[in-house]
Amino acid sequence: MESTLVKALEEFEQHYSGWIFWNLFLAFIPLALSFWLFRGQSRSRSFLWWIGLIVFIAFLPNAPYMLTDVIHLIAAIRSDYSVWEITLIFIPLHVSAILCGFEAYVISLINQGHYLKQQGAGKFVVGSELLVHALCAVGIFLGRFLRFNSWDIVTNPDVVLFHTIDYLTDKRPLLVIGITFVVLAVSYWIMKQLTLGVLLRIRYASQRSANQSKRK
Repeated sequence: MESTLVKALEEFEQHYSGWIFWNLFLAFIPLALSFWLFRGQSRSRSFLWWIGLIVFIAFLPNAPYMLTDVIHLIAAIRSDYSVWEITLIFIPLHVSAILCGFEAYVISLINQGHYLKQQGAGKFVVGSELLVHALCAVGIFLGRFLRFNSWDIVTNPDVVLFHTIDYLTDKRPLLVIGITFVVLAVSYWIMKQLTLGVLLRIRYASQRSANQSKRK
């Protein structure tokens, strides 16, 4: 059995790990930018800050896009791999990658909400999240079905704009985008609560440890 699992892991590395690492890399770009844009010490919005915000928006759909990579897991399950290979190799690695990508999306929006609150615009947090979900739903559709990349906004803006307008006037793409929006909104709300809960537990444990240290 050990040799079977080793063979399955090698198969995974050969056919799946490449696009997984690439998609995760793209997902973590907006995450890194969110800390610089929304958690940085500087409160000024310079020209460079606005450029960073545009890049953040352009690359943000790559994070929730990882949810659609479930199709690769389905394809692996339908292949000739054994139950043990699928259960111990393919499902854990695919699910871990998808969760990591989506968690990057969740933390990015949490940072965005933190920034809005710091700017005295806390009432716009929910609205901004819904707007981001809508934009990402469109971006996911363009990426998954039309195979556009984030940088196409710069290199081929006219093509992206033409296809976006063309498909947004069709009922079927609108239905897919609408379903994607709902999935994003619900999944984000659940993951946000879990993430904030974990962060609160960590903060509480850190404060408790600090208080105990002072007492000593």
